[in-house]
Amino acid sequence: MNELDPLVLLAVFQEMLGPLLWVLLAVIIIGTLAFLTLLLRERRLVAHRLMWSQAAGILGGALALVLMAYVSSSGFADAGGPIDWLLIALVFFLGLVGTAVLVYTVAGWCSICRCGRQTA
Repeated sequence: MNELDPLVLLAVFQEMLGPLLWVLLAVIIIGTLAFLTLLLRERRLVAHRLMWSQAAGILGGALALVLMAYVSSSGFADAGGPIDWLLIALVFFLGLVGTAVLVYTVAGWCSICRCGRQTA
């Protein structure tokens, strides 16, 4: 295999995750659009909300590692080379960032909805 085919990657992820793949992809796409819309609406990052979302991101990174161990055929004890540990760190980092963005977005839209109800 001399080139990376996206359809092969899709087939591998579909085999590993099953229907959860489509749920995760929908959460990623909808969450990213909601985050960008929130940033355009507020025109700034709210520090307090960002701090709490980063703290929640640590839990999300840990859950991403649990999901990785669940869907793969090997555990953390099987990681031998540097690329294995790099992949584990990458999965944790992506889980951390994804969770932080989603928590920030949900908290932001919830605060907007609450403020809208109080003024009406």
